[in-house]
This record gives sequence, structure tokens and C-alpha cells, in this order.
Amino acid sequence: MNTFSFHNPTKLIFGKGTLEQLQAELPKYGKKVLLVYGGGSIKRNGLYDNVIGILNALGAQIYELSGVEPNPRLSTVHRGVDLCKKEGIEVLLAVGGGSVIDCTKAIAAGAKYDGDFWDIVTRKAAAQDALPFGTILTLAATGSEMNSGSVITNWETQEKYGWGSPYTYPKFSILDPENTYTVPKDQTVYGVCDIMSHVFETYFHHTPNTPVQDGLCESVLKAVIQAAPKLVNNLKDYELRETVLYSGTMALNGMIGMGIRGDWATHNIEHAVSAVYDIPHGGGLAILFPNWMKHVLKDEENVPRFKQFAINVFGIDPAGKSDRQIGEEGIEALRSFWNSIGAPSRLADYDIDDAKLDIMADKAMVYGPFGNFKKLERNDVLEIYRLSL
Repeated sequence: MNTFSFHNPTKLIFGKGTLEQLQAELPKYGKKVLLVYGGGSIKRNGLYDNVIGILNALGAQIYELSGVEPNPRLSTVHRGVDLCKKEGIEVLLAVGGGSVIDCTKAIAAGAKYDGDFWDIVTRKAAAQDALPFGTILTLAATGSEMNSGSVITNWETQEKYGWGSPYTYPKFSILDPENTYTVPKDQTVYGVCDIMSHVFETYFHHTPNTPVQDGLCESVLKAVIQAAPKLVNNLKDYELRETVLYSGTMALNGMIGMGIRGDWATHNIEHAVSAVYDIPHGGGLAILFPNWMKHVLKDEENVPRFKQFAINVFGIDPAGKSDRQIGEEGIEALRSFWNSIGAPSRLADYDIDDAKLDIMADKAMVYGPFGNFKKLERNDVLEIYRLSL
């Protein structure tokens, strides 16, 4: 494995009834609170009232930023940054899914930056500080509750990029599986695809001697594969929600990828799609990932990893088959699994045709060739898009 250092400062508070611990955590960071949330589901399910009740009991001075988009937009970040600077916000609290948390990270960093926050996203500047923030997670998907990464969309220019900073780890994250009960079936499915995709981005690598890391990846994948079909038919099963929620955190908090250089090409390819068409991120990944797999399996050096994936994750019987055939069966097993829980499989499922393939490819290539498992050029990206139509 590669030499590495690991540090994750986020305090994870997990389990039933853990919202009450907000009373002990939030006062450590201030009383002027910016509450950040999305489209109002937390008001319908009662979580908003519970959070406000705790904040009022703490004597907090509450400001609110609502309406964070599923693909959080730069314009919303700007609104939040302006509010923080104007009101002297001391701490932020994100209540929602990964998009709300990603937006909160951007606001927290932007509030400590004198220029346009888009400079940080586009690598023209680096965050030098951030306001402290905590999270109350309502959706198992992105893992943003226990990492420093964020993805922001500039809708005016149709650009969507990931960024991150050592300053943008949540101070604490509260995860109660009951707060995910009201997530509808389609969003639950997108979350499952996102979680598995995060593991794939780590798992597909060429780093030698990683049996522990590979085993951790495979364990998370198998846990999700076992739980998801039951969950989509029983959305209020606590143990299933618990398994998927914990899997989402573990998939992207750095624990399974120590000493590994993951790939991350498919996320970049998807970001270009949802920058142009504003589709659900998890849905885009469900469409693209098996086609990335088919494309990179063409290279002989990549075949052993796909063979391992097929056998260890999906239990493909290797008897009488070539290594490449085993790998191909593993990819088909993934596609069949995602189809079985209701995930999209073609860009046409979102009414996307070939009209803007070149535009999306250009956006994906903005920083040049990318991907660590296989370096992708523009023609590779176009081929994966074509396979996905």
C-alpha cells in the first residue's frame, strides 16, 4: 500500500434518539446560528420543530437559509455567505442530506474568504479558514457528514465541481436512522447507488498489498446489496435504514481507503451531466458506472480487479470461465442489481440524447485527463456517454 497519514476530526454521533446531543455539542461553537436546510421536508416530518426547540432552549440567536437545491448552487452559497458576514454568524447547522451539508461547507469557507467563493471551487484560491458547523443528517448517500469534500454547481455557467479543504470537516454529525424514514423510494435508491459508487471509486485501484482495504470495501458493498432490496419495500425498517446510513458514512470518511489512490473518474463524468441537465447525482452514477466498468475492462491490466470484484462481491462462479468473462458477469450483476431496486440505466431515462455529448465531454475535461485506475482522455469520456445513451 502507499504511505499515508490519516486524520478525521469529525465527532460522529450515531443512533436512535441522538438529536438530544445537539444540546451539548452546539454551544461549544457559539450562539449565533445559521440553520441551513432544503425544500421543507424537515418541516413536514417534524424534525425542524424539534431542532428549533433545542436551539431555543439553548438561547441561540437563530437565522435561517432554506431552499438548498439537490445540486447546491453557487447563488445559494452566495446568499449564505452574505448572511454570515452581515449578521456575524458564529456557527452553522446543516439539517438535511448531502446537498445541504455540501452547501453549508461552502458557506462556512466562503464566510472566511474575501473574494468570490467560486475561486475556491475552481482552484484559483484555497480556503484558509471556515466557520464551525455541525450536521443533522436526513439522507444516506453522500458521506458528506464525515468528510471535508463538497460539490457545488454554478448554474449560470453550467459547471459543477468538487472541492475540499482541511477546514471543512463538520465539528459533529448527528445520525439517527429514524430521521431517514420519510425519504421516498426513489431518493433511497439514488442514495444506495451513490454509496456503492463511492466504494467503487476507492475499490478500483492498482495499489499493491491492500487486503484489509479491499475487504472493508467488499463488506460495505455486500451489506448494502443485502439491505437495499428489503429497504425499498419497507422504508421504515429501522435496522435496514441503520445499515444503509452507516454504510454511507463509512463509504466516504476515508476509513476504507487508507493507503489507496482511488479512481474518481466516474464522479467527474457524472458531474458534467448533472451540470448541464440537473439530474439526480445518484441516478447519473447508476447509469454511468457500469458503462465506465465496461470501457476500462478492455485493458488487460484491469481484468484482475474486476475478477476479484465479481467473485467477492456478487459471488460469480468462476468455473470454466476466463478472467475477462468473470469480470463481465460481475458488471452485469451490478447492472441487474441496480435495475432490480428501480435505478435508472440509460440517459434516455432522463430524456437525455446525444445532442450535448460534446459539451459534457468538454466540461469533464476542464482540468485535462483524469482517473487513476485508468487515465481517461476525451474520446474515452465520449465513449462512456455513448454507451450510456
